[in-house]
Amino acid sequence: MRTTVLEKVKRYPWLTNVTLYGCLFAGGDCVHQWFSRKKNIDWTHTRKVALVAFSFHGNFNYFWMRALERRFPGRSVGMVLRKVLLDQTVAAPVATSVFYTGLSFLDGKNDILQDWRDKFLNTYRTGLMYWPFVQFLNFVLVPLYLRTTFTGCCAFLWATFLCFSQQNGDGTASSAVAWILGPQKDHIT
Repeated sequence: MRTTVLEKVKRYPWLTNVTLYGCLFAGGDCVHQWFSRKKNIDWTHTRKVALVAFSFHGNFNYFWMRALERRFPGRSVGMVLRKVLLDQTVAAPVATSVFYTGLSFLDGKNDILQDWRDKFLNTYRTGLMYWPFVQFLNFVLVPLYLRTTFTGCCAFLWATFLCFSQQNGDGTASSAVAWILGPQKDHIT
């Protein structure tokens, strides 16, 4: 089965990578909502997250990974560090900005930049605790045709955090940890 799946990914890399990326982002939203509301999942919001992920994030990451590899080929320490640095200084701010403004637009907010202004810097800093390590592993260990898939799998956790930040938090890891631990304390007492 694994061979069949990998053959499909190799044969249709764009389609499989973008589809998986979008599904994992939508899954991250479902996990956030499940932890937040238990039984009342807002499927409309999940569709909006999926739309942003399918239309932008999956495509952007697919072409971004290829562009980085063309410009900085190989797995030498210098090339990998260049790719990680560019990924965190160019791609991360763009992807975070599109997430906040895209969902604000789809939610019909009057000021689509408000969430971005309120949460971008905290979210970016939080991402710097996660993504450089993930992308270092990605550029060193993962073949190019699977890099967007690997990033998408890691983005599942990140999407859960982004959905929390967009709906309940301020973009900081500490607010997410407090949110995660809060309900558990209520159940213990």
